Amino acid sequence: KGELRMQSLSFDDAGMYQCIAENTRGIIYANAELKIVASPPTFELNPMKKKILAAKGGRVIIECKPKAAPKPKFSWSKGTELLVNGSRIRIWDDGSLEIINITKLDEGRYTCFAENNRGKANSTGVLEMTEATRITLAPLNVDVTVGENATMQCIASHDPTLDLTFIWSLNGFVIDFEKEHEHYERNVMV
Repeated sequence: KGELRMQSLSFDDAGMYQCIAENTRGIIYANAELKIVASPPTFELNPMKKKILAAKGGRVIIECKPKAAPKPKFSWSKGTELLVNGSRIRIWDDGSLEIINITKLDEGRYTCFAENNRGKANSTGVLEMTEATRITLAPLNVDVTVGENATMQCIASHDPTLDLTFIWSLNGFVIDFEKEHEHYERNVMV
């Protein structure tokens, strides 16, 4: 195969590597550069979201994606409390924080800490709970004769601080009301 494997790389291993393939007909060369990347964690390119919304009773994943090499170790805090894995809270290997069954008590400032052998950094965001969106009147089955009109209703309750959009689909395909305005009509009641 002509394969070169290196283990436990250090900065001294960086440089230009050359592979030489030779037989009775001649010799050819190929070059490749090996860069050893090492940097302390930084959130400059990918800071945590400053405001994170989560629905009451729902689930939220707060991402923590610093640039770092080697891969950092992650920890989280809510205010001054250090978070650990439990029945509702889980810190993923990639640094993300998952919280399930969101309650008002989960609101607050969350900080992700990332640390490797080159340094450490942190980023903070605020989690706010919203009321969950719920369908309060679902569409009912309708039997109609060919050529007649049919009306279906859908009513939902939602957090008043958020906008609500209704999307209708037919057999899994979203209905485009502008393209199909001769067949479908959308009535929005406030």
